[in-house]
Amino acid sequence: MHPRLAPVVAQLDRVILGKNEAVRLCVACLLARGHLLIEDQPGVGKTTLANALSRTLGLELRRVQFTSDLLPADIVGTSIYDRERAQFIFHPGPVFSQVVLADEVNRATPKTQSALLEAMEERQVTVDGRTHPLPAPFFVIATQNPAWQIGTYPLPESQLDRFLMRLELGYPDRDAEREMLAGPDRRGMMLGLEPMLRPEDLQDLQRQACEVHVSAPLREYLLDLVGFTRSGGNRGLSPRAGLALQHAAQAWAFLAGRSHVEPEDVQTVAVAVMAHRLGMAGELTVDGGARARDVLRSVPVR
Repeated sequence: MHPRLAPVVAQLDRVILGKNEAVRLCVACLLARGHLLIEDQPGVGKTTLANALSRTLGLELRRVQFTSDLLPADIVGTSIYDRERAQFIFHPGPVFSQVVLADEVNRATPKTQSALLEAMEERQVTVDGRTHPLPAPFFVIATQNPAWQIGTYPLPESQLDRFLMRLELGYPDRDAEREMLAGPDRRGMMLGLEPMLRPEDLQDLQRQACEVHVSAPLREYLLDLVGFTRSGGNRGLSPRAGLALQHAAQAWAFLAGRSHVEPEDVQTVAVAVMAHRLGMAGELTVDGGARARDVLRSVPVR
């Protein structure tokens, strides 16, 4: 593992027990400058993981609890008329933070969900015709409950495509849950987490991850994977998804301490990158995941 990232992963593993691969995928997602969607049952540690990530990476975090009555202005901010200055003054919303935790994002209406679209893609927001840049680095870590639960609105495909990865934590195994029951309270542990990096350190690591070498044959393998999803009249992956898969594989290789991408790196991140893009709107994650795994089985490595 990369020596500057090993302490980051070790600290996260102490908080999120028994989910080593999911933790590493989260770190790789942020190294690739991507946004992260964590979907699962309530109570399995989605919000804890998001908070632990921001604290460990030394980033400012602002949390937005998404509800059915939340308005777009509650996220991006609003302009209020100042009588003394005789002009409208923009008051930034919680999206102006290095990490935005969009908790239970699919409990808000589609109109409110769409307030994040420009922020996630352009890293800026436009209010009353004026564009406001967001801090750097900037990440959205969103949690959502399964679509079949009461009071949820499915995320539109355009929103899903802006998340580099979607993960499921699942239940911990018996040993991890036993350690959790016998160990300290997770909320208490959060208060004691030490920042392992500074924001400028993270940005430097992100630049290095983008420079990890991708060979020509490996790019052809990526193109084969993307092309296979478009065959047979199926709704396939977009060019943005192909770039996302390459960036995620570079980040995974960098996290492992390598200077080049191997096919196994692509295969490790592929389901997290492809599943939510391949699943039809409103369906459960497992459908997209099954299709993503079928793509990996069907396309040989060059």
